[in-house]
Amino acid sequence: MNVMVAYALPDAQTLLTLEVEEGCTLEQALALSGILAQHPEINWVHNKVGVNGRVRPMNTLLKAGERVEVYRPRVADPKSERRARAEQAKAL
Repeated sequence: MNVMVAYALPDAQTLLTLEVEEGCTLEQALALSGILAQHPEINWVHNKVGVNGRVRPMNTLLKAGERVEVYRPRVADPKSERRARAEQAKAL
């Protein structure tokens, strides 16, 4: 079955399509993808992973066509950023 592994940076995105066996876990797909060799900055302590936009544990079984995603840690609180933009817009 085919699955995709995705990791996005602000200026680039890595998308890898893999052929894996039935019963493949999220962890196994990440290992098979070689994503860590391409992006050594990924750290499983700080980077969460998910499937199709939802954070999932590493032992999640994958289904054909699913997208495995490696998420970057948040730099800032999105709520605070929206508030600051709204205040800036008011000032104009």
